[in-house]
Amino acid sequence: MSAPYDAVDVISIKRDGGVLGDAQIDWVVDAYTRGVVADEQMAALAMAIVLNGMVPAEVAHWTAAMIASGEQMSFAELSRPTADKHSTGGVGDKITLPLAPLVAACGVAVPQLSGRGLGHTGGTLDKLESIAGWRASLTNAELMAQLEDVGAVICAAGAGLAPADKKLYALRDVTGTVESIPLIASSIMSKKIAEGTRALVLDVKVGSGAFMKDVDSARELAETMVALGTDAGVHTVALLTDMSTPLGRTAGNALEVREAVEVLAGGGPADVVELTLALAREMLAGAGVHGVDPAERLADGSAMDVWRAMITAQGGDPDASLPIARETQSVVADSEGVLTRLDALSVGVAAWRLGAGRARQGDPVQAGAGVELHAKQGEAVRAGQPLLTMHTDEPERFDRALTALDGGWSVEPGGAVDQQSPVVIQRIT
Repeated sequence: MSAPYDAVDVISIKRDGGVLGDAQIDWVVDAYTRGVVADEQMAALAMAIVLNGMVPAEVAHWTAAMIASGEQMSFAELSRPTADKHSTGGVGDKITLPLAPLVAACGVAVPQLSGRGLGHTGGTLDKLESIAGWRASLTNAELMAQLEDVGAVICAAGAGLAPADKKLYALRDVTGTVESIPLIASSIMSKKIAEGTRALVLDVKVGSGAFMKDVDSARELAETMVALGTDAGVHTVALLTDMSTPLGRTAGNALEVREAVEVLAGGGPADVVELTLALAREMLAGAGVHGVDPAERLADGSAMDVWRAMITAQGGDPDASLPIARETQSVVADSEGVLTRLDALSVGVAAWRLGAGRARQGDPVQAGAGVELHAKQGEAVRAGQPLLTMHTDEPERFDRALTALDGGWSVEPGGAVDQQSPVVIQRIT
């Protein structure tokens, strides 16, 4: 029996600026998942989408087709409501680590299906794997049991969730077709909707260290994803947040875990605490839980209790010493003044080159590698004061990391000390 459509015809419609019908989208996504449509054909279609875009109805149906390519989870049997958070990725973005146990401590279950880092943005699973014994892969039964018992899970997404997206994501990465708001939005939202959470908060980063470099494109992505979630019956809110400078004072796997634990202990950098609380409040509101102040759960230790239980449930030892890199090298201020710029992308690429990130899927990462910041943008510094320390097991990596940092920071004599600018730029519903 012949196929109802031909891949070349579908590609041609999009190449010529046309709109794909629902049945054509259903067919091409399913056929690609099954291997009937070849990688080179889907690459051509993805490029046509990058160049000509998609109308909202196409994006919505493309997302639905990717959801339909695999299993869909349900948390309806849990005794408490669920909420999830997704970040578009940045430098020093360890927010998931304190956020999941904090929201769980407030009475909402958090099924955080996370990924690994690629390039200069770190992956949550890589960070947690620096904890001795911790494992990322859980069965669905283990995930449900942990959500009921502990209230929070951070784990790898199962292979059965939106398999079309997994296949297309890998193809886009090697064919120059990542930069497309319809493809980015449908990739993120197909997984999150299939996951089955009833409330979702999107942390859409904007700035040099983010995927979206300017506010307008970040807003367009956020609005597209909020519409997809809302139309699917998921309470969806997005926050545009600043990623022009690194979040917190660390970029790297074990370094970021240490900082996350400081936040759970009631300390930590002000910007990390600010964003963690802002996202927690949105998640609680989306799940319908009111009258609970997450700041109190940080202060009274209950969020830390959930963290310890969550790590232990996945085989980790919350009391184990975190890995420390064998070699360090500091970068010092060459003059007195104010650190007026500390570029997120420069720091992220330096951490990646030190061994904290990977260039290709499957590459190993160093748990102890990364960059530790001793001064934040807007702070006064003295001549000779360390601005940052680089950490790695392989000292031959320092030179390339220094090249990444070159021009990524500036100290102005006599500059005014800034109050830290707010992390949250805009809320989108």
